[in-house]
Amino acid sequence: MNNILTVREKEIFKLLIENYTTKEIAQRLNISEKTVRNHISNVMQKLGTKGRASTVVELIKLNELVI
Repeated sequence: MNNILTVREKEIFKLLIENYTTKEIAQRLNISEKTVRNHISNVMQKLGTKGRASTVVELIKLNELVI
């Protein structure tokens, strides 16, 4: 189940684990806050997780994110 994240999703989750807010991520990537939330929701749906923290943990377990 490797490479389940798109490039954009990976960018967003890397910024999340660096403690950026949704608003800061949106500004940094020049996209809307709604788009950031949609990307996060899409990843949560792909993994069947509930909440950002458990999604990050799962992505680390799957070697999708390296901290």
